[in-house]
Amino acid sequence: MTRKSSAKPLLRASMMARISAAALVAAGLSGCMQGTPFPFNPSTSGIVPGRPGTTAQTSQIIAGLSGRVSALPASGPYAQVAHSVLVDAKGSAKAELRVARLSAQAKSKNWLPQVGPSLSLTSLGELAARILVEQVLWDNGTKRAERDYAAADVEVAAASLSAEMNDTVAEGLKAYITARKAAEQAAVAERSAARIGEYDHIMRQRVEGGLSDGSEARVLAQKLAEIRATAQADRDASATAMAQLQAMTAKPVEAISGLSDLALPDALPDALGVAKAQAEAGRIAAEAKMARAGHLPKLAAQASTGKGGPDIGLTLGVEQMLGFGTADTLAALEASNEAAKARIDKARQDDAQEVASLRAKLSALEAKAARDGAVVAQSGASLEMFTEQYRMGRRTLMELVSQYESYAQMARAQAGLKYDIALIKLEIARQHGILVDGSSI
Repeated sequence: MTRKSSAKPLLRASMMARISAAALVAAGLSGCMQGTPFPFNPSTSGIVPGRPGTTAQTSQIIAGLSGRVSALPASGPYAQVAHSVLVDAKGSAKAELRVARLSAQAKSKNWLPQVGPSLSLTSLGELAARILVEQVLWDNGTKRAERDYAAADVEVAAASLSAEMNDTVAEGLKAYITARKAAEQAAVAERSAARIGEYDHIMRQRVEGGLSDGSEARVLAQKLAEIRATAQADRDASATAMAQLQAMTAKPVEAISGLSDLALPDALPDALGVAKAQAEAGRIAAEAKMARAGHLPKLAAQASTGKGGPDIGLTLGVEQMLGFGTADTLAALEASNEAAKARIDKARQDDAQEVASLRAKLSALEAKAARDGAVVAQSGASLEMFTEQYRMGRRTLMELVSQYESYAQMARAQAGLKYDIALIKLEIARQHGILVDGSSI
């Protein structure tokens, strides 16, 4: 028992010594290749990495995303809603970004020697096990392309996370704004129903007194039913939107009220769709480099140890064999890069068109809100005059009802315009990723 137990540590120590010796030999052989006419120096061949492009300090795309400042006010109903929905957000983009970062960290060490077992069949038909250490000396950029691909994968995940968080805030704010719009329109409709109800009471008294026939009473009752149905529909729409918002957060949202001012910057940052297209283009370019390098020679130093002593040597080969379709394969790789660049241009063009359309709608709604506000005020003054004429007997009750009905419809529509304006501003901010501070993502 004592001999066996003492032999195991010696065996492990011997194995570790062999592995260390093989690694030193491979590293030394890598250093000896610096004087050759080929670019075998890892620092010049792209094998040894610089800082991985997975942070705001090393990636322009991530720096652009993290540098975005939220257009939402620091306090108020918008800030309350945004904070509530973000705290309870259930998206998967954050986990995907963590996976991509860990993968990039792993790939950042791909230039170091690799160690693994090697099994071979001897001429006597026996299996020989050895420990193999390999150090890539020259790979035509494969290792660098692998790191670039992993870094671009992080950039894609970062763009997806930014889009997901902005979409979450936009969804919550859209539900809130929709609820407030419906609630205010319901209040206008309820006031109108109360006024029409007064007219209906007067009409019923006139019918009972024989001053009016039943046809006018039926028409007025129908108008009252319609305005009450409109008020109820607005209340239902408000309750539905608030229920949707409440489903997004565990915090109570019933007490939140009011409307904040969403001030858009004069110069908008690139749309998140453009940033993601740029990140995907970088990933496609790195993938193309890896595929191209797979058709080119790779030189590596190998050292193995096991039974029979250490073995040192060089290996030269290609990962992908050449064939009749190799030229077309390489041409397809170049075409994929061009297609990725075209997608970036298309994303920019689509964003410019969408922003131009939204800004045109925004300007039209703002002008309509100012114009309709003046019209509603004038209609209100005219209605007061019309009411006085009715009291003096110069206007009939049905004429007054018709006048008030037109005023009520304009007032209800005008009450919703500011919320329509807020929704357009919200959409512009969502597309450009300025609903959440980039530094907090």
